[in-house]
Amino acid sequence: MENFGYLFAAYTIIFAVIFIYVMFIWRRQQRLEEDLRGLSRRVDEVDRKAAIKSAS
Repeated sequence: MENFGYLFAAYTIIFAVIFIYVMFIWRRQQRLEEDLRGLSRRVDEVDRKAAIKSAS
C-alpha cells in the first residue's frame, strides 16, 4: 500500500484524459450534425428551386 498515491494519480490522469477525449468527440459530433442539417437545408432549397424552374 505504499504506492497507493501513484496508483490513484495514474487512474486520475487516465480518467481525466478519457473525459477530455469524450468531450472533444461529443463537441465534434455536434458540429458535424449542425453541418449536416445545413447541407440538408441547402439540398432542400435547391430541390425546391429546381422543381419551380421545371414547372415553368
